Amino acid sequence: MRRFNLAVLAVVTLSAGLAAAPAQAYGSHSGQRPLGIENCTVTACHFDVPPGTYDVKVLLGGEAASSTSVTGETRRALLPETAVPAGERVARSFTVNVRTPEGEPTGPDGTPGLDLLLGGSAPALADIKVTPAARHTRRIFLVGDSTVCDQPGDPYSGWGQQLPQYLRQGLSVANYADSGESTVTYLADSRLWATVQPRIRPGDLVLIQLAHNDKTTDEATYRANLEALVAGVREKGGEPVLVTPVVRRWFNSDGTLNNNTALLVNGLGVDHPAVIRSVAATHDVPLIDLTAKTKALVESLGVEASKALYLYNEKRDNTHTSVHGATVYAGLVRDELAARHLVPEGLVRVG
Repeated sequence: MRRFNLAVLAVVTLSAGLAAAPAQAYGSHSGQRPLGIENCTVTACHFDVPPGTYDVKVLLGGEAASSTSVTGETRRALLPETAVPAGERVARSFTVNVRTPEGEPTGPDGTPGLDLLLGGSAPALADIKVTPAARHTRRIFLVGDSTVCDQPGDPYSGWGQQLPQYLRQGLSVANYADSGESTVTYLADSRLWATVQPRIRPGDLVLIQLAHNDKTTDEATYRANLEALVAGVREKGGEPVLVTPVVRRWFNSDGTLNNNTALLVNGLGVDHPAVIRSVAATHDVPLIDLTAKTKALVESLGVEASKALYLYNEKRDNTHTSVHGATVYAGLVRDELAARHLVPEGLVRVG
């Protein structure tokens, strides 16, 4: 197990008389002692825990001014960069999903346990406690494609990978989006829907965004597949939320995105966002119209500024988002979850 080195030990010693509580004061779930800072180095923490949902409480700050962010597992953003003045301490908490595979469901297993990385311009961790989350902790499952998934490497990032940083303790993100999947393949692969559906509990949200890879799916099949996913969520007592796909950055000469490529109309003429909206209306399913929101944002930024949202500069890619773009798009999802009261107000991080 990795040991906490002297540099960080100094921060802990300085913080002990200010704000850090002793381990037993944090309490634990099911009688288990919290895991703490002895599992950390200056830049990373590793906790030998089985798959499950865990609450993480961090105490940030040190003798000098600091600014710390936390990512975990497969590049998930778990805590936004947080500035702390010199000599002060700030407590933050979040809930994290630990699973195998830890990233994309069809990808490698990853590292067992929970791995956290400290980032930011001047990271300083004074204390940390990890405990199993309460059984009633709500979860947001994500069913989607490469624009949503936990992308394994730079410069790629899905918006689902950035969503956890906008949520507080008591609500976790279980991202089962997978690169290259359509509604057809997601339902057919036993590692995907057949794995997700049994895990859904009453009260869980399931956000469904599948369209980018339904390039040869006819409208009747596409509609039926969406309906099957909705019915499967409700069968388990979960709440389905349909999400229209993020636009492709494909401009017309007049600076608009009013074309089939940008707006996800496939080669058979199937207007994916329109079908999703129709299914949501017919079956009384909450809708996040991410197509409309990302279209408005990309058009407002224009041809040049919108490149930063995607991987145009790096890969000439107008479909997949950069870390910046995924973070912005995750913020749009966060805003919709809050505005539609799909999650309790106190569980959404607005700043």
